[in-house]
Amino acid sequence: RDFAFRKHEMAFAMTTAAAATAGAASSVAGSLSSRTRGQATFARATAGARPRSRGALAVRAAKGDVLLEVHDLCAKVAETGEMILNGVTLTIKEGETHAIMGKNGSGKSTFTKVLVGHPSYEVTAGTAAFKGQDLFAMAPEERARLGLFLSFQSPVEVPGVSNTDFLRMMCNERRKAQGKVELDPLEFYGFLTPKLDQLNMDPSFLSRNVNEGFSGGEKKRNEILQLAVLESEMSILDEIDSGLDVDALRDVAAAVNVLKEGDKGLLLITHYRRLLDAITPDYVHVMEKGKIVQTGDISIAAQLEEGGFASLV
Repeated sequence: RDFAFRKHEMAFAMTTAAAATAGAASSVAGSLSSRTRGQATFARATAGARPRSRGALAVRAAKGDVLLEVHDLCAKVAETGEMILNGVTLTIKEGETHAIMGKNGSGKSTFTKVLVGHPSYEVTAGTAAFKGQDLFAMAPEERARLGLFLSFQSPVEVPGVSNTDFLRMMCNERRKAQGKVELDPLEFYGFLTPKLDQLNMDPSFLSRNVNEGFSGGEKKRNEILQLAVLESEMSILDEIDSGLDVDALRDVAAAVNVLKEGDKGLLLITHYRRLLDAITPDYVHVMEKGKIVQTGDISIAAQLEEGGFASLV
C-alpha cells in the first residue's frame, strides 16, 4: 500500500511521463487507476463529520500568516475501522518549525499521511486547510502542486525513471501550477547544480534511477533534494533522521535549515533529540493515543531523553 501510494503521490510530477520512459508512464498510470477507489472512499469519508474528540490540546503559534491549520482531526484505518487520530488540532504559521514526538503507534506518521491524502485512512471528523484551501477537497498531487511536501520514512524505489527526468518533471509541474515558465534540460541542470552542492550529493546520483540501489542515507538525501527542487512552502519530514550516520545527519540538517529560511513552514516527526539539536524547532508537541497532549519548547525533547515519556506525566 505504501509503495502504491508513493507512486500515486509522485504522479503529479509525472503527467508527462513519456519524457522519461514508456514503462514508467505505464506504471504510474496503473497506480493512478488502482487508487481511484481509495480516493473516492477518502473523499466520502471527509463529508460526514463525527462529534469532536474530547481532551485534544489546541496548539496556536504566532509568526506570519497561517500555512497549515488542522482542527479536531480524527481518522481511522480504512480496512479495519481502527481509530488512530482522535482530535488533532495544530496551527503552523509562516516561518515556524514544529516537531512532534511520541511513542511508536501514537499516530505521528498516520497524521502526516492523512494530510497528504493516503487512501489507507479515512477522515471521520475535523478539518485541515493549507494556505486557506481545504486539503481534503484535493487529490494528493494537487496538494503537492500547492506546496505541501511529505518526506516518507522509507522512500520507495522507482525503476526505469532516472533522477534527472523525475526531478525535472516534478519541478516543471510545480512551476506550471505557479504560472512560471518550464525549464528545459540545460536550464534545469543550472537550477539543480547548487542544490546538489548544498546537500553534498554526488552528481552521478542524477543518472541513477529514483532511489534504486540507494543506501538509507542516500534515499533521505534524495528526499531532501526533491524538497529543494519543489521549493515547497510547507514541508513535513517524517523521521528524516532515521538511518543517517553523523555526517549524513549534519549534511541533511544543514540543507533543511537553509530550505526553511524565510516564510517556509516545517513539521518534523522524530524520536530523537539529536535532530532537534540540528534543526531547532519553535514548538515541540507530544502525541499520545492520536492526539497532542503536551506542547512546549525544545526542553521537552531533553526531558524525554533523560526520563522517557513517563517523566512528562
